[in-house]
Amino acid sequence: MLEVRNISTYYGHIRALKEVSLEVQLGEIVSLIGANGAGKTTLLNSISGLVPAKQGQILLDGKDISRLSPEDIVKAGISQVPERRQIFGTLSVRDNLLLGAYLRLRRGERQAVQQDIEYVFSLFPRLKERAKQQAGTLSGGEQQMLAMGRGLMARPKVLLMDEPSLGLAPILVQEIFKVTRQLQADNTTVLLVEQNARAALQISNRGYVLETGRVVLSGSAQELIANEQVQQAYLGRISSPNHQHAPK
Repeated sequence: MLEVRNISTYYGHIRALKEVSLEVQLGEIVSLIGANGAGKTTLLNSISGLVPAKQGQILLDGKDISRLSPEDIVKAGISQVPERRQIFGTLSVRDNLLLGAYLRLRRGERQAVQQDIEYVFSLFPRLKERAKQQAGTLSGGEQQMLAMGRGLMARPKVLLMDEPSLGLAPILVQEIFKVTRQLQADNTTVLLVEQNARAALQISNRGYVLETGRVVLSGSAQELIANEQVQQAYLGRISSPNHQHAPK
C-alpha cells in the first residue's frame, strides 16, 4: 500500500535520511523506533511532503507521490498526526475536527464529514463532551485525542502518527494505543513513530529500527521484541542467549 524506496532527505547539506526503504501493507500497524535524532520524524515529514525527499520514491497504491504538494498528498490518502499535537488552541474542538476535513468540505461532503465527527466522538467520548470548548484548554491527553481525531477527518488510507504518547500519563498512553488498535480494526492503516518502543511493538504487526538516518533492523513485532540489540537499546532489558535476531 505505502512503499518508501531508497529515499534520502536533506536539511541544507546535512543528509538526515540515507536511502531509507520500508513498506506498510493494507490494514497493518507498522512501528518505526529509534533514538532521538534518528530521523523518524523526518521520514514521516518526507512521506507527507513537508520535507520532500531529494532522492528515491514514495508510492501509495503504486502511484509515485514523492513530488506532490502536502495538500495533494492528503488528497491521495495520507494524513499525519504531528508530534506535540499542534492543535489550533483558540478554536473549538469541533472546529479543529472540521479543519481536518477541509478538503472534503470543499468537495461538498458535509453529511459524510458530520458522520465522521460522530465516529471520532465514539472513539473519544471526552471530545464529544468538550465539542464547544476551546482546544487550548484541554488536557494534554485530550489534545492528543483531538490531534488523532483531526487526522482521521481526512479519511486517510494511511495515518502517520508521530509520538502520540509523548508527555502522557501511563493510563492515557494505554487509551491512545487501545484506540490505535481500534483504528486497525476499522480498516485504517497506521505508520507509528514512537519512543515507547515496547508499547508500540506490542500493538504492531511489524517494525523498523532507524539509526542515524538508516534502517538497521526490520522484522515482525515479535522478532524485534525478542531481539537482543533492540532490547538493550530500546526496551530496557537484555534477552536470554536463545533469542534470535530479527532479519535486516
